[in-house]
Amino acid sequence: MKNFISVVACILIVIGALNWGLWGFFQFDIIAWLFGGNTTWLSRLIYAIIGLAGLWSLSCIGRCCKAMCCKEGSCPTCGHSGKHHK
Repeated sequence: MKNFISVVACILIVIGALNWGLWGFFQFDIIAWLFGGNTTWLSRLIYAIIGLAGLWSLSCIGRCCKAMCCKEGSCPTCGHSGKHHK
């Protein structure tokens, strides 16, 4: 179940990133365009769900770092060696 939620969170994060990219380059908010404006309840719900996906992904950072340390011996992100996580 955790893997499913993580995959869905990653997909939502990509959607959010693409939306921010569109906004940055063209000032076009695809979520607002699809759902009738950026203040409609449906747009706000989508923004909130994407935000929750971002919060969920914060927990993945620790797991990814731990997995790297255990596999490769030393984590390039945190500098811990694999022996600390075993």
